[in-house]
Amino acid sequence: MTETEEELSLVCEETLLPADLKAERRRCLLRVESTLAFSLTGIVASLAVPLAEVAVSIFAVSTYDTDYLLVNEGDLDHAITALERAGHRVQRRT
Repeated sequence: MTETEEELSLVCEETLLPADLKAERRRCLLRVESTLAFSLTGIVASLAVPLAEVAVSIFAVSTYDTDYLLVNEGDLDHAITALERAGHRVQRRT
């Protein structure tokens, strides 16, 4: 959850949203599978750049422990392929 004077934004499971609520829907979550030190740099960039190169739009969220990317459901396979080509290991969970 983030709040500014202009807006309140929530990132949550789509099933929790009322149908009439304005929201970005049909997004898939990609999670960096480790706890990251705050001193590390370039983690999100190492994920975002390969995706930008293949025109996959992302919404990035960082928490205290790790980073997440949300990609359009229709871009998921394309995103995974791009990340794997860039040397990242991707595990699918159902």
